[in-house]
Amino acid sequence: MAGIIRRTAKQVTERSIPIGGRLRATRLARGLTLGQVAAAAGLTEGFVSKLERDQVSPSVASLVSVCEALGLRVGELFEPPTSAIVRAGEGALINFGGENALEYLLSPGSQAHIEVLHSIIEPKGSGGEELYALDTEIEFVYVLKGQFDIILGPTTHNLNVGDAMTFRGREPHTWRNPSASEPAEVLWVLAPAP
Repeated sequence: MAGIIRRTAKQVTERSIPIGGRLRATRLARGLTLGQVAAAAGLTEGFVSKLERDQVSPSVASLVSVCEALGLRVGELFEPPTSAIVRAGEGALINFGGENALEYLLSPGSQAHIEVLHSIIEPKGSGGEELYALDTEIEFVYVLKGQFDIILGPTTHNLNVGDAMTFRGREPHTWRNPSASEPAEVLWVLAPAP
């Protein structure tokens, strides 16, 4: 695809969650080479290698592509909460690939029917410029604080506190906090879990 720039990663920060070991273990368990995973995900072998060593933090689209190449649900990368009850502040911190976003898994990672995420997005934080699709039937987002944009193809849907939106998870999309000064906080529900 000449002329198209694909953002695959951002710099690893102290908030990054290590996922490389699980990706590598899954690849080896399935008998796949770095090259096979890279080719299936449409990424370079070097990028996948760095991802497995937690030297890069992937974009949402890149993480979804690697997981699809491995036959892995994204939620399987993260430790599930220790019980079905998740107390305030006890959700497992995950890295779903967003930029300037803290994301917490509120449902067990082993739960295949539904995945619930609580995201805190800093001003101008986003899911990246590239549209992505998840292997899930439905995505639901509810805005708890601030402003939040869902971009579905060429259309941007502006949401405010108390607004909710439901859309097909397989529809190419991304998201962002349009504010330059205020954080946004949203609750995501994905069914079935990707």
